[in-house]
Amino acid sequence: MLLPKIIGRFKMNSAKQINQINNGAGSRVWQRDYYEHVIRNEQDLNRIREYISNNPAMWPSDEDNPAASL
Repeated sequence: MLLPKIIGRFKMNSAKQINQINNGAGSRVWQRDYYEHVIRNEQDLNRIREYISNNPAMWPSDEDNPAASL
């Protein structure tokens, strides 16, 4: 099975379970796509680690955040 299918099924099944738990059938849980990248060296790995650490602070202004457009 290819990675995009695995990710798609994971997102679909987890969204169904989350919506069942929250009684929010059809509520959006995941962003539409995902970004995949092959980590090629230590510098690349450190850049990605920094992105992951700093990314939550960007959520209030992210265009995919429903609350940001209010």
